[in-house]
Amino acid sequence: MFVLGIDPGVSRCGYGCVEQTARGPRAAAMGVLRTSPQVPLPERLATLQREIAGLLTELGPAAVAVERVFFQVNARTAMSVAQASGLALAAAATAGCDVAQYTPNEVKQAVAGFGGASKEQVQRMVQAQLRLSAPPRPPDVADALALALCHLAVAPLQAAIAGAGA
Repeated sequence: MFVLGIDPGVSRCGYGCVEQTARGPRAAAMGVLRTSPQVPLPERLATLQREIAGLLTELGPAAVAVERVFFQVNARTAMSVAQASGLALAAAATAGCDVAQYTPNEVKQAVAGFGGASKEQVQRMVQAQLRLSAPPRPPDVADALALALCHLAVAPLQAAIAGAGA
């Protein structure tokens, strides 16, 4: 199963596609989609929308995991993250992918075993789980890969719980 993790942002939107293999999870693709703050917001959002749709077409994930905007001290940052998140959610649904959202604490708990893990701890755990030669950088990429890993860990549990209730 391919899972695309998206760490939303208008200036920097991290993505990481993880494949579940018999040997464990493997990073299939990772990177950052960037838009310039000098460009008007509607054009930046249109660019981001096209690039996310292109990733979905190119990678063909079965599921997309997007970071849920849970809490932001800076309202401007929260708005930007929410706008990018909405684009990612809509593009994934349009592409026919299963869509999931996780808070940063849920991701940290699933990947590092502690909901209060630092960025560096998450980067090191992502590196270890995906057998990467170095911690993924920038943090947007590590966060996106962590979202995909979180979904791979949580989705089977959610399916089992849903099946038990049927």
